[in-house]
Amino acid sequence: MPLTAGVDEAPATEEAPGAPYGPDAGALRRQDPEIADVLDGEARRQEDSLQLVAAENFTSPAVLAALGSRLANKYAEGYPGRRHHGGCEYADTAERLAVERACALFGADHANVQAHSGSSAVLAAYAALLRPGDTVLAMGLAHGGHLTHGSPVNFSGRWFDFVPYGVDAESGLVDLHQVRALARQHRPRAIVCGSISYPRHLDYAEFRDIADEAGAALIVDAAHPIGLVAGGAAPSPVPYADVVCATTHKVLRGPRGGLLLCGDELAERIDRAVFPFTQGGAQMHTVAAKAVAFREAATPAFRTYAHQVVANARLLAERLAALGFAVTTGGTDTHLITADPAPLGVDGRTARARLAAAGMVVDTCALPYGDGRGIRFGTAAVTTQGMGAAEMEQVAGLFAQALREGAETGAVRAAVRELAGRFPPYGR
Repeated sequence: MPLTAGVDEAPATEEAPGAPYGPDAGALRRQDPEIADVLDGEARRQEDSLQLVAAENFTSPAVLAALGSRLANKYAEGYPGRRHHGGCEYADTAERLAVERACALFGADHANVQAHSGSSAVLAAYAALLRPGDTVLAMGLAHGGHLTHGSPVNFSGRWFDFVPYGVDAESGLVDLHQVRALARQHRPRAIVCGSISYPRHLDYAEFRDIADEAGAALIVDAAHPIGLVAGGAAPSPVPYADVVCATTHKVLRGPRGGLLLCGDELAERIDRAVFPFTQGGAQMHTVAAKAVAFREAATPAFRTYAHQVVANARLLAERLAALGFAVTTGGTDTHLITADPAPLGVDGRTARARLAAAGMVVDTCALPYGDGRGIRFGTAAVTTQGMGAAEMEQVAGLFAQALREGAETGAVRAAVRELAGRFPPYGR
């Protein structure tokens, strides 16, 4: 049975109001048929293909309902009880619930739920703890670092002096000896611990020790694993980090948005870094949807879901390795898998295109050593749909079949459509 709802008392097959548009599908169809057609097409795309992008998931109908609510109309600059606009009594209640639920879910002293995205959350953390020109140690972009970890085209690379660390050439694991040596050499103001394509758990305790030795703040970018943390399927960075930055979508299964967690001593600095320093008014419909997602993530059903996500990813990685893929680090601890399809005779970009043609949506990613690109994919969305071990076996076989030279794409596409059709994300 699909796990979309993620709460014990709400059936997973409950239809979202007016799905895929919101509460008044008829009004949208009448007023803007072109956009209505776009949303129809996107709904069909999600229903008849496999969503394997590691950063994506299906929200519950309850989250969608909050996103389409009249809180979208409310301007609420500031924080509960300290708004710059009138009429914020219900906005205040929504935000207080979101903050309380996030703190309880992650065991944090303080949460800021206003960040518009994961990048916005990282920007706020930097704004609270750093000054332009400060030295920051972070995972190199070629080894899995995010744009906000020092890319020259991003604000981070323009405003701060980033020193990159990487993964070991043989194991693919973070080279903690290198991290410590670089911290001793450069004495950074902050160390960023996190990645967009690292499939293993990070050693937060060791990063904390390195940061303490260097006199640096520890910023954990937990955008990918935070949902697994919520479900007890991954270690928590909260006890070790000065600030945890995260997203509320991905495995957490909430709306697209950002989240910051910290101790009481940094609460005011983090809040002021979000508003008024880096953002204006909060998106209150999104904040309400985050509150719904945090409530769902605190249920036994979500805990079961998070562990199933990991079990599915481990099995999929194992089967793909057996079929010839070069799976990085030899497997995964999380929802995320990265692999080099070169042993099958294709590069990452070609593999992504062939898989897309067959209805399996994945990303490409950098490979730390070498000139090629690999593929990055995850099991969060297909697990939300209710897929398990048998389906992961089938997906692995379809991957290999789609990438085989001279493969009959039509036959693979038909098999993918049949599989997806058995697990509709929002019921029938």
